[in-house]
Amino acid sequence: MEQLKQAVIILPTRVVSSLIHKRQQNRSRLKSLMIINGNLMRYFFVRLSFVDVDDSEIVLGKKSVCQVTIVNDDEPGVIEFVKPSFLVKETTGNALIPIQRTNGADGKVSVVWKTEDMGATHGSDYDGGEGVIVFDHGEIQKMLEIAIYDDQTMEKDENFKIELIDPTGGAKLGRIRKTVVTIVNDEEYSGIVSRLVNMTNENLEALTVETHTWQEQFHNAMNVNGGDVENSTSVDYVMHFLTFGWKVIFAIVPPVSMAGGWLAFFVALSFIGILTLIIGDLASIFGCLIGLDDEITAITFVALGTSLPDLFASKTAATQEKTADNSIGNVTGSNSVNVFLGLGLPWVIASIYWASKGKSFEVPAKSLSFSVTIYAILGVVCLVTVILRRLLGPLGKGELGGPKVPKMVTGCFFIFLWVLYLLLASLNVKGIIPNL
Repeated sequence: MEQLKQAVIILPTRVVSSLIHKRQQNRSRLKSLMIINGNLMRYFFVRLSFVDVDDSEIVLGKKSVCQVTIVNDDEPGVIEFVKPSFLVKETTGNALIPIQRTNGADGKVSVVWKTEDMGATHGSDYDGGEGVIVFDHGEIQKMLEIAIYDDQTMEKDENFKIELIDPTGGAKLGRIRKTVVTIVNDEEYSGIVSRLVNMTNENLEALTVETHTWQEQFHNAMNVNGGDVENSTSVDYVMHFLTFGWKVIFAIVPPVSMAGGWLAFFVALSFIGILTLIIGDLASIFGCLIGLDDEITAITFVALGTSLPDLFASKTAATQEKTADNSIGNVTGSNSVNVFLGLGLPWVIASIYWASKGKSFEVPAKSLSFSVTIYAILGVVCLVTVILRRLLGPLGKGELGGPKVPKMVTGCFFIFLWVLYLLLASLNVKGIIPNL
């Protein structure tokens, strides 16, 4: 008697495979799984289920679903430490510090590491210096081994810093390029673990993201990189200086722990609306000061200022989500709100108001027809480009990402479409290009 098990593999397209597992057989191997090269697919699942089994004694175990992660081997990758700090016992002998390689595993790359004394001293407390970590093709994690010396004396905690520099093979350094290793004696280590357990039990609610207080929000807003100065870069300092005022203002938004997050949602939405209104007015005033026509000011400074929140939201979604749905959906959703709600609601209110006065409500179009026509044509070109990126292999078969050169060319092309729209619409406003 034989037992059949069916493995269902959840991919962009559903794939069904089966294997025969005999009664006296301890294990079977599922073969012939085809891995499709591409940047969009990161993982898939294999699920086991029975097919035509009459024996009621046969049951599936707890682990009937398996996630298979596909390592991206199209890019050299980003090298960084797993954590910004590590805690080791003085009697551990060798401290193993994991270094990971993310966002790609193509080719052989290396990175130089070096230590720097802080409380601990190289040669007496640990064996530091500098060296090279080499990742072979396909490797995504390496362990850096640092010898820890036990001097058999009671001491305070000692620490040293490890820094990653000079990556080769096209690899880049990630955000956590420095880590601090703290050496504690065995008794102190046990005490730290005990204190951490007690703190966790007593303040479990404070450890969740949903219980941030106003004090924590202002602390994160007023400090570089939310207070994580050790891993801050020069870009973090520049952005903190440029956005300090806005970060403090938006820290007034209630914490998400209040009213299930709805209060934070509506207050943040109101803040965004007020900010957009201020930016729009400032852009209009700037246009008047430099003598630009209202139509040109509207499609340049006002549009750019009010679209910046959408730009950053789409960028964040593109870098954090596994698919392009949220990033592109944010763009289309924002435009639909601007067109249908932003124009429709004021139009209805104004029409009702003037109708109550016994007058008709009319707004002259001027150059609106030409501008909307050019925008529609270029919008169709943009959508066709997105579809071609999804269908064509050389473009990565995805709306976002893909090989470096095609995605850079696509980005420059979309920027060119925006500049072309501004140029044609501005020439129409100036009368150089006639209306349609």
